Amino acid sequence: MQTTFTEDQLRDPGIQRANEILRACVHCGFCTATCPTYQVLGDELDSPRGRIYQIKDMLENERDPDPKTVMHIDRCLSCLACMTTCPSGVHYMHLVDHAREYIEGKYKRPFMDRMLRWTLARILPYPTRFRLALLGAKIGRPFAFLMPDARLKAMLEMAPKHIPPVSRNDDPQSFAPEQPRKKRVALMTGCAQKALNTDINDATIRLLTRQGCEVVVAEGAGCCGALTHHMGKTEESHATAAKNIRAWCREMDGEGLDAIVINTSGCGTTVKDYGFMFRNEALAEDAKRVSDLAMDVSELLMTLDMPEGEDKETVVAYHAACSLQHGQQIKTYPKDLLKRAGYTVVEPADSHLCCGSAGTYNLMQPEISKQLKARKVRTLEAKNPDIIAAGNIGCMMQIGGGTDVPIVHTVELLDWATGGPQPPALTAEGKRVPEIPILR
Repeated sequence: MQTTFTEDQLRDPGIQRANEILRACVHCGFCTATCPTYQVLGDELDSPRGRIYQIKDMLENERDPDPKTVMHIDRCLSCLACMTTCPSGVHYMHLVDHAREYIEGKYKRPFMDRMLRWTLARILPYPTRFRLALLGAKIGRPFAFLMPDARLKAMLEMAPKHIPPVSRNDDPQSFAPEQPRKKRVALMTGCAQKALNTDINDATIRLLTRQGCEVVVAEGAGCCGALTHHMGKTEESHATAAKNIRAWCREMDGEGLDAIVINTSGCGTTVKDYGFMFRNEALAEDAKRVSDLAMDVSELLMTLDMPEGEDKETVVAYHAACSLQHGQQIKTYPKDLLKRAGYTVVEPADSHLCCGSAGTYNLMQPEISKQLKARKVRTLEAKNPDIIAAGNIGCMMQIGGGTDVPIVHTVELLDWATGGPQPPALTAEGKRVPEIPILR
């Protein structure tokens, strides 16, 4: 694609990167075949190619974003299926992130939009605030039908039936391996996940220590910054990410780390991009060190020689989170691990398509999100699975809200297969098994 940015414009690192990405696009349209919003809406402007043209026009002409352009960019899930499909290697993620930052700085959204975005940015990355919000939403859920805005209704409906108690395993500390130490790793405990489902981190710690890892929860680490980053709130997202970078670098420079393990794939995609995000800042070198050590939990487990399990006669439908299969290009590891553990693994039709969760997308674009959820649930249930497994809390909440098939994190099944307790989601009414020990 030909671009006409001026020399002055290209002095801006963001524009310089956008120019590189735009020039790589050859208008082929392969991306439209795998774009969920294009399939749902059928509008070229809601395809990656259409959004690329709109972003190009907006940036080249330095024009203030108009409501139509903002609407089409807001509708993008950032699922990154287009990047997997693109034969030209167009790095759409960096382009759309820059466009959102540009919009955030130059476009005044309607009052309700501003309030909703402000509220989400002030609540979701903070586990205690999020817990309180979930409690309020749980109380208010019976009155969701009274909400005048579909987005407010979606926020109330998001509240789970059971809000888990705080897990002390998420506190800064170190967990010793149960066999001679193979690796020392830092576990990213996250933010929303600590409020929505504490079983995931607990299972991860048990599984990794059982496989010979010392697991460290670093002092000062928290939210990865993805939520505000994808809203275009760069200053806020970088401030959050910087805390993680400093916390993990202290561990690297202290007793050392072999990996930074992430069990929420949306966070993993962002942490692996820290090196790019901070490329022009004082933390550039440390950010790159963090990105280089960041691993999805399935990547780490593939290096640990997991034991083979007996056939469990249990059919697991594996849902591939977009941030894992497209954002991190990890496609087979979770399935390989589940099969090795003895599960029968099946995949739904169109497994490359998004479930509609996409961070805050299911809250900000509820109508499109519901259509994508219904499609995903249909294809998963068509496989008649005993269990659905996924590697991202957002996908688990989204799909779990549309099916009676129990859904658990991949690590919970692997933990169970190697000596851990049965995942609470598989017990009656999802109640926690009393025998699960606190690992402290």
